[in-house]
Amino acid sequence: MIICYALMLLTLSWVALTQNTCNGRAEYCNRRYSDVSLIGAHDSPFVGSSPVDNQDLSPTGQLDFGIRFLQGQTHHTECSLRDAGTLVSFLQTIKSWMDQHPNEVISLLITNGDNLPIGKFDQAFESSGIKPYAFVPSSSPSVLSIDSWPLLQNLIDSGKRLVVFLDFGADMENVPYILDEFAYFFETPYDVTDKNFPDCSINRPSGATADGRMYIANHFLDIDLFGILIPDHPDAATTNAATGTGSIGSQASLCESKCGRPPNFVLLDFVNRGDALTAQNTLNGL
Repeated sequence: MIICYALMLLTLSWVALTQNTCNGRAEYCNRRYSDVSLIGAHDSPFVGSSPVDNQDLSPTGQLDFGIRFLQGQTHHTECSLRDAGTLVSFLQTIKSWMDQHPNEVISLLITNGDNLPIGKFDQAFESSGIKPYAFVPSSSPSVLSIDSWPLLQNLIDSGKRLVVFLDFGADMENVPYILDEFAYFFETPYDVTDKNFPDCSINRPSGATADGRMYIANHFLDIDLFGILIPDHPDAATTNAATGTGSIGSQASLCESKCGRPPNFVLLDFVNRGDALTAQNTLNGL
């Protein structure tokens, strides 16, 4: 009897340890991609302690911390990331991490500030070795409807667990894995300087409605310093709090009251300050 009881305990422990998780939670596995809310790292590669840097942790550190949505700006003809290296090196970093974490779905938003041709981005994905991970919608080149996204478990099982968006210049006919951001999302206002984050209107794309689109809440606070906007380092912990005035939870509640659903992504500076992952759990009802 004692032996049977011990075996039962061992079996239950083994089941608990081997239970499937998707992005760290078993609860996410049977959710559509479009039904999960994620905290994101705004300007993920811009790491350091200078007034213009946006993150304390490296991209690898952000992923280790629990961030599954990374956003980065590209500029110039070689797809450089400001002073943070090339897009290829950034993608190689993400690939290396994904290689070691097979149950994680990563989302990536690249901004194309210099309107570079789509071929430049395709070359970077090819050169980095990350392209085989990239998801192509079943509806391609047409837009996948918000209620037709695969489950996170499906993305993991297929091996296509990198979901890529580009804000301008996407060509889903010729490069089907780089998705047009504004065909899929709208964004709330960015470069916000009001600590209360009182606005959840549709800032981009112009004239869009919330119907049928996922959305990004821009929850990073700036300081206007003689007409130059820089990240608000001193208030980051308050901005990134789970609850309270000006918190992630506060803005998300405002957005949910207007849109009928929580944001899919919430972009933050300094993701390790405050309590971002608690806020993420709350957004997902966990």
